[in-house]
Amino acid sequence: MKTKLCVLAAAFLLAACGEKTDKIGEASTVFNMLGKNDRIEVEAFDDPDVKGLSCFLSYAKKGGLKETVNLEEDASDASVSCVQTAPVVEYYESVVAKPRKVFKRDASFAFKSLQIMRYYDSKRKAFAYMVYSDKIIQGSPKNSLSAWSCYGGTPSSAANTATATASASTPNTPVVPTQKHGACVISMK
Repeated sequence: MKTKLCVLAAAFLLAACGEKTDKIGEASTVFNMLGKNDRIEVEAFDDPDVKGLSCFLSYAKKGGLKETVNLEEDASDASVSCVQTAPVVEYYESVVAKPRKVFKRDASFAFKSLQIMRYYDSKRKAFAYMVYSDKIIQGSPKNSLSAWSCYGGTPSSAANTATATASASTPNTPVVPTQKHGACVISMK
């Protein structure tokens, strides 16, 4: 009984460690008589440090009997695309300055994972999201990149309005210096 509780607690902890994603859909690619078909799955997630920016990820998922017993190894094929999903994109430049892993999922039982790294280009006020897979011994050079710029979204007048509205609603909070670049409101912390 005690062992079962430990296993159950460990499963809940591992589930809590995963990135929050929303499954958007899937497309079947290979029919399998036993178990699920091989497929391409599509998921979406919000960048935890960049409010108003979401990424969509598609990746190959192996089905069949091996998936049923959790022994499959998914292909290293994946693609990512990130888009503005709010009128204004807000972030702290000091937080996004360093590259960060914003997504990770296991692609096999223990040795392979699919990851998305976020890079910030302060000169161009742009983000680059790269998806790739790795293994303990040897990863794959297959990758995909999505770039998003502050100047490709909503005009700065919308950013000015949103910032003025936010400032007016919280009069007693300390003012954090901000810069406006295109669709972005960048907090200089």
